[in-house]
Amino acid sequence: MIRQVRGTVTAVGANFLIIEVGHAAAGIGLRVFTPDPISARFQAGDILSLHTYLQVRENDLSLYGFEELDELVIFELLLGVSGIGPKVALAALSALTPDALRLAVANEEPGVVARVPGIGKRTAEKVVVELKDKLEPVEGELAGLAIALDADAEVMEALTGLGYSVVEAQRALQQIPADVTSVEDRLRTALIQFGE
Repeated sequence: MIRQVRGTVTAVGANFLIIEVGHAAAGIGLRVFTPDPISARFQAGDILSLHTYLQVRENDLSLYGFEELDELVIFELLLGVSGIGPKVALAALSALTPDALRLAVANEEPGVVARVPGIGKRTAEKVVVELKDKLEPVEGELAGLAIALDADAEVMEALTGLGYSVVEAQRALQQIPADVTSVEDRLRTALIQFGE
């Protein structure tokens, strides 16, 4: 099992990185699927280290990578939920931070989980029920995170109403600074990213 990869980014895709490991003359390029915030943050030439999960199938080997061990742990917990495969688990970590997911599970809010592309209402309910006892509750500023999640739901609805895709809206939301809290300010900041 490949549990960690360290190397140089040679190419960046929408949800993956090609990472060259080994010496330049005899290196190997690995395609590592990553949450959107990771693949958006790196460019060719960057050196990084990722915690990884290797999925082995009869005709496919897929590697998934995460900057924080916590993200990998949550990814593996999500894979244990019936109806969630690696692509949906990766989408969950692209749309929600580990703390946001913990908060949604702790507060029994499947609606937050259902915002993830590929997770419907029933699967979101399963996630909440099955992970309730497996996820440590998030510590600290729970109220602030809950307010941000509510604001993000409204901003997401407004952006998709304006014709942006769910993925575009999620990417814009992830770039908004944490100190921008009101719905209006968060929407304005998101629209600036689209050049509106």
